[in-house]
Amino acid sequence: MRPAADSPFVPFRQRWFDDYRIGEIAEFGDYAVTEEEVVAFAQRYDPQPFHIDASAASDTVFGGLIASGWMTASCAMRMMVDHYISPLSSMGSPGIDELRWLQPVRPGDRLRMRVTVLESRRSQSKPDRGLVRFRQEVLNQDGVVAMSMMGWTMYKVQPEA
Repeated sequence: MRPAADSPFVPFRQRWFDDYRIGEIAEFGDYAVTEEEVVAFAQRYDPQPFHIDASAASDTVFGGLIASGWMTASCAMRMMVDHYISPLSSMGSPGIDELRWLQPVRPGDRLRMRVTVLESRRSQSKPDRGLVRFRQEVLNQDGVVAMSMMGWTMYKVQPEA
């Protein structure tokens, strides 16, 4: 993780609302996508031929098996929980905006995240918390953005000692 130039680095697991600095960029994660996981996820949640059948997928516009976009989003969430979201202060998210699947994710790809802090604001009605807006990008092993989304996350303000 790379801290903003004008702020001291605070490990993500120990962060509070005020520790997220506008302009800060973090890169992390290493998620290996397997054919077994692609097919199992799709059979349960998104059983389209290009997600569940390699032979049928070869005759589609994708030219082969691809992961469901919802699986890509789930992989992103896993990396966020493992590497970025602070268990001390995270209060969940009111939602995401502008979710885009830009590049197919295929078995054998290795995914990572790039998260940029776009803005933050302290709650007027609930001063114990604030909202931070992020751009989240899932990159493949070649650095190509496969998925992007924007969204807000609620964080607790650090209690006064």
